[in-house]
Amino acid sequence: MKKGTLIFFLSLTSLLIANSAFSQIRKIPSNATENLKQKYPNAESVEWKDAMSHFTAKFKLDGKDYEAHFDSDGNWKESMVKVEQAELPDAVKDGLAKSKYSDWEIGKVEKIESGDKVRYRLQVKTGDIKKKILYFTPEGKLTKDSTTLWF
Repeated sequence: MKKGTLIFFLSLTSLLIANSAFSQIRKIPSNATENLKQKYPNAESVEWKDAMSHFTAKFKLDGKDYEAHFDSDGNWKESMVKVEQAELPDAVKDGLAKSKYSDWEIGKVEKIESGDKVRYRLQVKTGDIKKKILYFTPEGKLTKDSTTLWF
């Protein structure tokens, strides 16, 4: 093996080891874990992640995958849960049917809770190129549509 190749692989290995060792730089605030327990007392399989600007808890509740976000002080900011299209409130289904996206294919659907506000986020697409993220209120009002690069 050439000396340059060996140095490259050793550097890459060192970088990967350092990255995994320091991936959880900060300790999860006890306030965050307590707030999670208070809001979701039956949460199971909780995994925490430090996203540098906030903390994320991924967990299971009633057979569904949830994600909750907490600020750096451990205060709850929002939660998301994937829901089936059939679980959408009738008003949201009606709002989508009346929108210009009524014939678009629905992909992922999430219910987002923040403070006392609930929104539904729908990833929709038409063809292979046009993709949007739609936000609806529980009353079925489309509040935002944005272009997305992910699906």
